[in-house]
Order: sequence, then C-alpha cells, then structure tokens
Amino acid sequence: MNSSSQFLYASEAARQLGVSAKALRLYEQRGLIAPVRTEAGWRTYGPDQMARAGEIAALRNLGLSLAQVARVLNGDADGLEPALAAHQARLERRQQAIQATIDEVGRLRAELAAGGSPGPGALAKILEPAGDHRVAFNLPWPWGGEHFELRDIRALNYIIGPLGSGKTRLAKRIAEALPDAGFLGLERLDDDGAAARALLAADQALRLRVDHAIDWLVEDGAAMSQFLMTLLAGLEAKNPDILVVDMLEQGLDKATQQALIAHLRRRGPDARPLFFLTRSSAILDLDAVGAGEAIILCPANHSPPTRVKPYPGATGYEAVATCLASPEVRARTAGVVAWRPQVARG
Repeated sequence: MNSSSQFLYASEAARQLGVSAKALRLYEQRGLIAPVRTEAGWRTYGPDQMARAGEIAALRNLGLSLAQVARVLNGDADGLEPALAAHQARLERRQQAIQATIDEVGRLRAELAAGGSPGPGALAKILEPAGDHRVAFNLPWPWGGEHFELRDIRALNYIIGPLGSGKTRLAKRIAEALPDAGFLGLERLDDDGAAARALLAADQALRLRVDHAIDWLVEDGAAMSQFLMTLLAGLEAKNPDILVVDMLEQGLDKATQQALIAHLRRRGPDARPLFFLTRSSAILDLDAVGAGEAIILCPANHSPPTRVKPYPGATGYEAVATCLASPEVRARTAGVVAWRPQVARG
C-alpha cells in the first residue's frame, strides 16, 4: 500500500468529512466505498476514497437513502430532483428568516439615528436563531421545584438518565410547558397499530409522508413493523409544532434504530424540534452527535437536568455514556423500572 501521508486512518477521515467512523464502515458494507488496507489490516482513505466518501456524505445530507445514493453514483440521477427541490425550499425559508432579521436590525438603527433606544428584548431578538424555541418552568418531583430553563432548542434533543432519574417526568413537563407541543407515549405500543392505521386512512398527505419515510428506512436496513408505522405516524404529522417521544427505540431492532436516527438527522437543523427519551447507543451514538442536536441529562442524584456536550471530558459525558446500552441489552431489559418511595409531603 502507498504509505503517503495523503492516506488517512478512519478516525481522521471521518473528522475531515464530518461523519462518524461508523458511517464510513456502513458505506463500505453497502459497497459504496473501498478503503485501502494497510499491511496490518487497518482501513485507510486516500484522495480517491475521500472524494468518493465526500460525495456520499453530500448525497446523504440531501436526504437520499443509501440505496438512492448507490443509484446516483451509478449514473441514475432521478432521485436527485426531489432532494434538490426540498433543499432549495429549506434554503429559501432560511433566507426569508435572515432577511426578516436584517430588516429588524435596519429598523433599530433608524430608531437610534432618530434619538430613540431599543425596547426590552429587541437586541436579544436579533441575536437569536430564527424560530428559536425556549422553555422555562419549575421542575416537578423528584426535584425540589427548582427553576429550569432550556434555551437554544435544537432539531434533535435527547433526554437521558438512569432508571428513577425523573427523565419521563421532565419530558412530559417540557411537552406541557412548550406552546403547541405534544407527547407521544408508550401507549402507542398497546393497540396493534389500530389508531395509527385509522389516522393514516383519514389523512392521505400524512399517509404519503409515512410511506416515503418507510421506503427510505427499509432501503437503509430497517425492518417494517407496526411499532415503526405507529411511531412514524406521530413523527411525520404536521401538528404539533414540537413533539416529545417516550423511548424512541421501543419495539425497534438495532438496524431499524440506526436507520431511524439517520432519517431524523437528514431533516436538517431547521426542522421542527423533536425531544425523545432514549437509553439506546444506536439512537444516541455519542460519536455521531452533530451541531443540530443536544443531550439533556437527568442525573441520578436528582440535581437539576443539564445539557451535556458530546465529547469525552465534558461535564456529564461519562454519566451519559453509562446510561446507554446496545439495542440487544435494551431489548432484554425492556419493562424494567426503578422504584423509589415518594417522600411524604406536608
């Protein structure tokens, strides 16, 4: 093998490409890329492999499934048009939001020139991301009623904590406190998908979105099931504006979980916010968390929930890592709960 410094090991190649090392292995498993092996068997990526991987990553960011990526790389570009149209629409929405902020800055400057001064919150407003959501409330039991505020809500927000940490209560309180938010609980698993089927039968547009999502997921290795269909019916609904989901991975195998989180990531950072509880390392892959994602940890000692940055050494990172388990372990421990006696309140 050429030992040139142009060849990168998988971890460095992944960093340069802005993907995870797992993503590179998945591209290889699907036959989309062939890394060069060293004499010791290590995968390396030269200029040709990096260019190919960059093209794959770009197509994935446009929302193409791996099967669609393979077809595009083989010369069939039919799947690109709807993906580019959707990307253009996202850019235009972002452009409109930026223009609105520019207009507001101009208005404030004109007000200053006329001897006025910005009103309360005017400066903070022009510095916030467009469409920024925030929530503030007093924490429920098992906390002591401390004030809690969550700003800069991302497209994907993971809520995690050990058994008995209060994470479900926090999730429900977030859903209650945020305007136009809804909670999708574990009761979705109890009716054999009847409610979801009725909803899809009554809403043709939703049915088309769910069918499209299922096609994308199955091409990426997901197993079709009533649990997945029911979950997608909630995830793809236009309302509410924000959705909080209890245990996103429940009822889904590893391949389906991996395909699902990839599907949710491809919506981009300007998508409607999703909160979901999880303890699966396939859903919350700490190596793959991006800029449009946030981790909220409910500590075991019932300290107030806190945001945790997704890299080793960050405060709370080890606590998050110890809460996660593989999908196989999660399946074996499904239904296990921690019980704590409630303190008598007087």
